[in-house]
Parts: sequence; C-alpha cells; structure tokens
Amino acid sequence: MALNGSIITFSLYLVAMLVIGVITYRMTQTFSDYVLGGRRLGSWVTAMSAQASDMSGWLLLGLPGFAFGVGMGSLWIAIGLATGTLLNWIYTSKRLRRYTQVLDALTLPDYFEFRFRDKTRFLRVLSALMIFLFFLFYTASGLVGAGKLFEAAYGADFAVAVFIGAVVIVGYTFLGGFLAVSWTDLFQGLLMFFALLIMPVAVIVYMGGFGETVDTIAASSPMHLGLVGENVGALAIFSFIAGNLAWGLGYFGQPHILVRFMAIKSPQMLAKSTMLAMIWVVLTLYGAILTGFVGFAAADKGLVSVADPEHIFIALSNLLFNPWVAGFMLAAIMAAIMSTVDSFLLVTSTALAEDFYKRLFRKNASEKELIWVGRIGVLLVAVIAIYLSFAQEQNVLELVSYAWAGLGATFGPLVLLSLYWKRMNVYGAYAGIITGAATVILWKNVLGLSDFLYELLPAFVLGVIAIVVVSLLTPPPPKEVLEEFDRSTRPLEGE
Repeated sequence: MALNGSIITFSLYLVAMLVIGVITYRMTQTFSDYVLGGRRLGSWVTAMSAQASDMSGWLLLGLPGFAFGVGMGSLWIAIGLATGTLLNWIYTSKRLRRYTQVLDALTLPDYFEFRFRDKTRFLRVLSALMIFLFFLFYTASGLVGAGKLFEAAYGADFAVAVFIGAVVIVGYTFLGGFLAVSWTDLFQGLLMFFALLIMPVAVIVYMGGFGETVDTIAASSPMHLGLVGENVGALAIFSFIAGNLAWGLGYFGQPHILVRFMAIKSPQMLAKSTMLAMIWVVLTLYGAILTGFVGFAAADKGLVSVADPEHIFIALSNLLFNPWVAGFMLAAIMAAIMSTVDSFLLVTSTALAEDFYKRLFRKNASEKELIWVGRIGVLLVAVIAIYLSFAQEQNVLELVSYAWAGLGATFGPLVLLSLYWKRMNVYGAYAGIITGAATVILWKNVLGLSDFLYELLPAFVLGVIAIVVVSLLTPPPPKEVLEEFDRSTRPLEGE
C-alpha cells in the first residue's frame, strides 16, 4: 500500500498534464497559436514557462548530484546561471520581443533570416540544423532523467521508464502545442519550486539542525565545505571557477527560452516576468545545491544509500516523507523533465515545419497543414531521442552541459550582437554560427579539453570575435535593415 500511494499521486499528476493537452488542443487554431500561443502569454506564465523549460531534470537530478560530489564548489554554477538569467531577461527579452514583431518572425531561424535579409536561406537552414542537432541530445538527457526516476523510485526497467515518460510528454505537446507546453510549465514550475524549498529544510530538521549537518560533513569530507572542490593550484582553480560561471553565457542562445520572450502579450509585461523569474531561479538553484550538500551528510550517516549521486533527491524523498507526499516530491522531478523536454520537442518540430517544410518545399502550406507537420515532427524527434537515450551511458549533467554549450555558443553571440550592433551583417552571422558550433564540437569531442575548461567559454568568445571581424571585413547591411533595427529599439504601437 505504501508504494501504491506514491504511484497513485504520481499518476494523478501525469493525467493532469494530459488533460491540459486536451483542453489546449481546442485553443490551437493557427500555426502561430501552435508555435507562439498567438503571442498572448501573461507575465506569470511567461516567467514560469521560461524558467521551468530552462532547468530540466538537471535541476533535481544533475545539480544535487554535482553538489553531493563537490559540495559548496557547486555554488559557482548557481552564481553563473542566476547572473545569466538576470542579464538575459534585462538585455534580451524586450528587444527580441519587439524585433520579432517588427519582422513578423515566429521562430529563431525566422528572425535570423529576416533580420539579415538572407535571400539564400542558408542562415535559416543552418540555424535549424543546429537546433535539431543539439536539441536531440537535450531531449535525450530529459528521457534519461525520466528513466532514472522510474528506475530508482519504482524499480522499473530503464527502457520501459523512458517509454512511459516519452508517451506522456509527447501526448500533451502533440495535442496542444505551445499553449499546452506553457500552461503545463506554469504548474510544473510551481511544483519544482516548492519541492526544492521543502526538501533541504526537511533533511536539516531530520539531521538535528544545520550545525549538526555541517559538523557531519566537516568530519567526513572537509573538501565539501570549500569553494573549489578537490582542485589544487591556480590554473586548476581558475578553470573550475571560470568553467562553472560560464554556464551563464548559455542563456543568450537557448531557443526554448528565447521563444518565451517572443510570445508574451506585451513588452511592458516583461518587467514583472523578470522579477518572478529571478525569485524562482535563485531559490530553486540554491535549494537544489543545498539538497545535494545535506544529502551527502545523510548518506555519510547511513540514512540513505545511493549508487548514483544523481539519485539523492529520490532517496531523500523516500526517506523523509510518507508515500503520498513522496509521490508529489517525485512528481517534481518529472515536472522538471517534462517542462523542458516538451519545449525541446516543440522548438525542434517547429523548425522542421516552418524552416524546412514551409520555406523550402511548401510555401503555400495552410495553417492546419503546418500544425500537423509540426505534430508529426514531435513524434519524429521523440523517436530519435528515445534511441539516443538508450544508446548512451552518460549522466544527465554531461548530456545537458554539452547541449547547453552547443546552443549557447552557436546562437548566443548571434542573438546579442544582432540586437545591439547595427553594423552586423549576414556574413558575420554565418561566421558566428559556424565558429561557435565547431569550437564546441572540437573542444569536447576532438581535443578532449572539456575537463580542463568548459567548452562554452572559448566557443562563445571565438563566436563573438568571428562575428565582429567578418562583419567589418564585408559590406555593411542594406538601408532597410538599418531602418528596421532602429524601429526595434523604440516602443511598439500600443506599448
């Protein structure tokens, strides 16, 4: 009966997400509805959807697992991510919302093509390919997280667990598109928020107080109380801190986050969204780190046993709470996974429908036709991601960090400079995308330097340099591009 209680509450959550998909199916009439919700999101939904889709199962599996292993040194990732979140909301959200409305762009590849008047469409195809490539790894990371959750919590077979998670996520994304994704993200974001506030406090109380918990860690592993992990020497410490802080750079190039800025009803609503997003991200990041930190103390005391550090949140849920409450705590992990994977599926399928199918093959495709192409794209991407999740042996953090670096370096410099530098041209855009993506792949897969320094940092810097140098060495943008740039920097009609 104990296990049944957990399964029942967990199952109720999954059914609720599918119900939202059915409801929003009736609200999705146009392709704009399917990919941007008709640009009618409110402040709360925009903030929660952007942050919930940002964090993924990494927030309740990978980050607590990282903190379990290195202790307070994991704070550098949180500092980098919180800073990146703030800068993204302040400097990217409003300009991107205005510029995409001026250009009538529905997707990021749309924006790039229209922003630079790329008549060859090479920029659209290249950016859509990069989205497809890196989002496959991202989606696979979410499904691996779902597999780990069901496997650790309920003893389910990994393959069966991945399939169950995929069916639910694909179900509501297939039906409701962007509206389903955004509304489920609102509820899932709130569930994640409260779970990460409750968990570390419950562990500390169970351990006899914060002082007792810290004393346990100090006696067992003093390294966990330091800010640099096991690193010794100036170079090792620099690469550890710089690499973890560099995670914040990734925000400027994440299509699934940027599309939330494009979908809000009015740019004026972004100030409230920014405040809500920052409260959410700061408290959840530090809640996740504290969970891993105090979870290490619980494991040292023999209260929990975890073969995989990424299971620490699951183990603590089963230790501290009755099965009915534990079911909701475990649902928070699934919420983190689903709120991100649904966005990956939607952005990737939208790229297939809008940037390949319509622009290259069926220019006169109807709204209904594009919606169904997008839905078929959801199924296609899910099938490939399921295969990748079976074929790899990496942990959630490794998969997420690679995809995050790939997208951040490929699109981050391009997005920032396209919004703030009028002189940037299409040739600079080509150079930025190719340089950023190639550097990430070479740095990690060929040179094997990612253990020394996170690949996002050198790739982002080289991407910026490539854009600036190539833009200055080639002709300036045409007059109409400069005029559109000026229009995008001013308030829109109705603001």
